[in-house]
Amino acid sequence: MIRYSRRDFLKATGWTAAAFLAPGCFSCRPVGRMPNILFIMTDQQFADIMSCRMGTKFINTPAMDSLAKNGMLFTDAYSPNPLCMPARNSIFTGRYPHETGCQKNGGGQLDPSKFPNMGTYFKDAGYDTGYVGKWHKWYKTEDKKSHGFDMTAFLHSNGHDDEIPAPSIDFMQKDRANPFLLVVSLSNPHDVCQLARHEKLPSGPIPPLPPIDQRPPLKKNMEPPIYESDAITLMRKSYHNTKLFPVGDYNEDKWRRLRWGYYRLVEKVDALIGKVLDGLKESGQLENTLIVFTSDHGDCHGAHRFNQKTVFYEESARIPFILSYKNVIKHGTSDILVNTGVDILPTILDFAGIEQPKKLPGRSLKEITLGKESKQWRDYVVVQNYMTQGGPVNGNIPQVKGRMVRSNSYKYCLYDHGQQREELFDMKKDRLETENLAVKSDTKDILKLHRRFLLAFAEKHKDETALAMLKRITMDK
Repeated sequence: MIRYSRRDFLKATGWTAAAFLAPGCFSCRPVGRMPNILFIMTDQQFADIMSCRMGTKFINTPAMDSLAKNGMLFTDAYSPNPLCMPARNSIFTGRYPHETGCQKNGGGQLDPSKFPNMGTYFKDAGYDTGYVGKWHKWYKTEDKKSHGFDMTAFLHSNGHDDEIPAPSIDFMQKDRANPFLLVVSLSNPHDVCQLARHEKLPSGPIPPLPPIDQRPPLKKNMEPPIYESDAITLMRKSYHNTKLFPVGDYNEDKWRRLRWGYYRLVEKVDALIGKVLDGLKESGQLENTLIVFTSDHGDCHGAHRFNQKTVFYEESARIPFILSYKNVIKHGTSDILVNTGVDILPTILDFAGIEQPKKLPGRSLKEITLGKESKQWRDYVVVQNYMTQGGPVNGNIPQVKGRMVRSNSYKYCLYDHGQQREELFDMKKDRLETENLAVKSDTKDILKLHRRFLLAFAEKHKDETALAMLKRITMDK
């Protein structure tokens, strides 16, 4: 790994501290200056649960809205695997879940020699590194050489959100000669899991529940889609047959209670993000800081009668993703397809001027955020899952593996279970995923195209699970 200092980087690029881009360029800061990186991540937040996306009638998120207003919001960003530990392993290593071997919560820790952590890349490049908040035990917390974060605080699985801003602000406001990378990893709105079970909320209470007419209405896609795959129908039964997902008998009152509470939890974490952003401003470092905001995965909160995550429906798999860098990043939205698990690390390395490791399969979004013409972007992204958290169905606890291909116009899903293993949704006409088109005779060519997309991905990235599922489909057809 090449180690950069600010002086080294300026010398290598030929820029000086007084050198600016020519008038008319979007950026007006020295190209050679290595920015600070503030990486803020929530847990279990669907992409559209922000007031900048859904209005202020039922929710108000001024901190998130400010990031969207002053940065670029990516409307089609997807989790690499809509479950906590697989998603986080992917985001912080820049590798796909099938590469790291982490497809579900729990299991062993990563080998840092094979899968260097984000903290390691930046520490080796001369950054001061810090991590505050939810950790999920994907590296040994006490072994800082394994993950590269010099400062760590409150490395718990859930809860303790109120304690996160203080050490984060203290870290950002320290006098230092080097730029910093700070990860602020918040637990909420993950407490929606406990809310569904009427349990004590780990990060503290929310306001009292109002009358039903003051709660958000039922989602428009409450019912399972027409021709839903056998695998997802099975997993719904399995999830509803365990205390972890106690929504099988939910009526309108309970669903609207859950949705209302989910919005309150997002507001709660937004307020803490606001404190962190205020601390950044007070540090005087705002104009030299790239801010990344995302979540590890979403929450269905009633979509197709699911709560929580792991499934490929939009509410579970699509997540908020904003890049903000004052006077550098172009303001607006982008609908290019992003896999946060493999694209975030190359992007922030690119902004820092750190050499891109060859093993990273993702792409940098830097040129796009600067408003420049980039090389042709990808035609699709692939998301993975391994659904294991349910209860018994017919005496057995099902475990289903899946792959999702999201192209510009369609979403294709393939599972390793059932007679009807495929799903195809028109993401232009049916964003709520109400009808599976995979069974339609007039979509055969589209279906075949997306199988080829998945095959190309599986062969390039050695995804043996996807290859096995595709082989079964080919034999059946």
